[in-house]
Amino acid sequence: MAQPAPLPPTTANWHWKNKNVTRWGQEWFERELTTISIAGKDTEVVAISSVTEVDGDIELGQRKSKLITIYDCKVVCAWSGTASDGTEVKGTLTIPEVSHEITLDGLSDYVYQWSLGTASSPAVDALFSLAKSRIPTALEAKFAEFAVALVDTHGKDLTVSGDPSRSGTPAPAGASSSGAGASAAAPPAPKPVEKKSNINTTKITVEGSFMAAADDLFGLLTDEKRIPMWSRASAQSAAKADTDYVLFGGGVKGKYVSLTPPTEIVQTWALQSPTWPSGHYATLKTTIVQGSDSTTVTFVLDGVPTGMEDEIKRNLEGY
Repeated sequence: MAQPAPLPPTTANWHWKNKNVTRWGQEWFERELTTISIAGKDTEVVAISSVTEVDGDIELGQRKSKLITIYDCKVVCAWSGTASDGTEVKGTLTIPEVSHEITLDGLSDYVYQWSLGTASSPAVDALFSLAKSRIPTALEAKFAEFAVALVDTHGKDLTVSGDPSRSGTPAPAGASSSGAGASAAAPPAPKPVEKKSNINTTKITVEGSFMAAADDLFGLLTDEKRIPMWSRASAQSAAKADTDYVLFGGGVKGKYVSLTPPTEIVQTWALQSPTWPSGHYATLKTTIVQGSDSTTVTFVLDGVPTGMEDEIKRNLEGY
């Protein structure tokens, strides 16, 4: 008896499907969060030493051809560091909720519950303050990466055919039709052109002052080897016009439009997130102005989808 024909992709992808990936997510947090390390003054250093608990469910869903991350976890970490006087300091950090609603929808802020397991002293307290002020920003960058990794790793298991912007199973390279008169393999599809989509957008401006020279800041923002010093993640950056760049281990991608050392950087910018519109690129213009005792850096991100401005602005301010 003949088997029924498979559903066409548009129909198959319309139905609800989900995949439980809780164990994968626990392992991801255990592996990735322990890469966080913060250097302070002199010999101060503080890091996430282990992830002791990830409690909650982690799933990826697919409905109406859209991939949806579904997760809400309590994450408990052990942190440790070395104070300026050489004291070894330890403590714990609990984040009661790491969820799609916080990371992607920005419906509320992360809550951080800190404890110090080492006897208090001026040096120990200074390191504790460093941990509380710097580690949350690094953690939130990792949480944003998690949502992207979840889709990239497991999306292909739920998507029958591909919206090209999402993980799927592409046709084999060089495949051709079979049968009489079949032509040779079709030429590769042209590379998508980065452009702004026809969606409602807004502009975000963030400004900060730094006790550093303009050329040093320019290098910190564009040098592939130095970017991880502040992003706490891998990066790709040739720092040349018309070249691609990747930040936060794939969390942000785009292309350099122009670079004018050490005063200006113009680049396209797209968040690799299920909530960021497929194929849409904003434009980030970074202006660096050196003063007599400090340097002012202004970030203007034009083209942020309406509704995402608070989340994106918090991330820009954090970094």
